[in-house]
Amino acid sequence: MPANTLLNPVPLGAQWRASARRALVTETEGLQLLISAIDGPLGDNLVAAVDRIRNARGRVILTGMGKSGHIARKIAATLASTGTPASFVHPAEASHGDLGMITPDDVIIMISSSGESPELLDILTYSRRFQVQLIAITSVLTSTLGQEADIVLQLPQAREACPNGLAPTTSTLLQLALGDALAMALLEDKGFSARDFKKFHPGGKLGAQLKHVGDIMHRRDELPLASEQSLMSDALILMTQRSYGCLGVLDGEGRLIGIVTDGDLRRHMTPDLLNQSVGAVMTRAPKSIGPDALTSEALEQLNSLKITSLFVIDEDGRPIGLIHIHDLLRIGLI
Repeated sequence: MPANTLLNPVPLGAQWRASARRALVTETEGLQLLISAIDGPLGDNLVAAVDRIRNARGRVILTGMGKSGHIARKIAATLASTGTPASFVHPAEASHGDLGMITPDDVIIMISSSGESPELLDILTYSRRFQVQLIAITSVLTSTLGQEADIVLQLPQAREACPNGLAPTTSTLLQLALGDALAMALLEDKGFSARDFKKFHPGGKLGAQLKHVGDIMHRRDELPLASEQSLMSDALILMTQRSYGCLGVLDGEGRLIGIVTDGDLRRHMTPDLLNQSVGAVMTRAPKSIGPDALTSEALEQLNSLKITSLFVIDEDGRPIGLIHIHDLLRIGLI
């Protein structure tokens, strides 16, 4: 039996679970302090920061050292992917030539919990010399960074989740959360839509979720469509030719009023099925979707309704396409 089990009768799994829970509780308390701070001076300065960024002619330059640098890199990626051009500049590389990447038209967001990281001094000095707007994210208003910045987003003093109070945990979480808050305020200000988001996320499953139904649907000339007066003998031939497992039924003005599926065929399987009209067999008021809907929405409908196909209709209710579960599989959504 391991020695630590003899010394501590509490199962190690319970200890680890309790430790993890304490960390999350501590970090949640920090987030609550940040939310409360938004209602005070921090919120006023955040508004000023958003206004400064939205009116900038250049990019947002994120920088920070150590753990703050990792957070800065992530915030830059979030801003760039949501319509605000942004880049990360490493402070060490900045001191060896990368300062040339920063122009007077840019806005710098510098992140440092203490506000005294010596590696940031060259960028800070450069920003003051060439009048580049500087936004600070720091916990110490009286620090060098806090005193020199044009706008200070002061984070609340919160306990680190580290039991020794040393490892950056709660502090970096608050930096990240504040960066997300900035990004979302800018996103909403721009009216950044899912269609805009798609431009920057064309690949992978996220890209598939952001495709629109109209991008992948089968077009009108491929659709199995018939009038409700048509005979089932003709309808079955058309269903077999198109291989979607369904048939759309139209009224006299070309609007979708019904659908015939394999299930309808089984329910009406009688000797005179072929002589019946399509209208007598169809299911009325079929589910449909618009061409501007996201493919993720189409998948949700197919799953919740337990069906395999959806007709795509225009504003007048006329079918203009069809989307099949296999189409979503093909683009990698499933």
